Amino acid sequence: MKTMNLFLAVLFTLISVSGYSQGKSKGTETIQIKTSAICDMCKERIEVALYALKGVKNANLEVSSKIVTVKYKPTDVTPEQMRKAITLAGYNADDMPADAAAYDKLPHCCQKGGQED
Repeated sequence: MKTMNLFLAVLFTLISVSGYSQGKSKGTETIQIKTSAICDMCKERIEVALYALKGVKNANLEVSSKIVTVKYKPTDVTPEQMRKAITLAGYNADDMPADAAAYDKLPHCCQKGGQED
C-alpha cells in the first residue's frame, strides 16, 4: 500500500511538472494591428515582414478588414517592433505611418489608399 501511494505521488508530481513546463513554453500572446493593406500582395508583404521577427509564431492578415492578427512570444518580440516591421514594409500600422521610402517602393496597386487611416 505504501508503495502504491508513493507511486501515485511520484506520478502526480511528474504530470504536474510536465503540464507546467508545457504551459510555460507556449507563453504566447495575440495582438491585432490595423494596417493600410488593400490586396493579397499587401497581405503577403506584411506577413513576410512579421515572420522575419524572432518570436512571431503566426501572422494572418484579413484583407477585407485590414487587420493582421499576430500570435507571438512577448519574451522575444514587442508589439512596437511588430508595428515598426509593418511600417518598414511600406504600410501603416495602427497609428504609425508607413515609412515613406518603403511606401514609394510598393507596386502601384498597393499604393492606392496606402496612406489612409
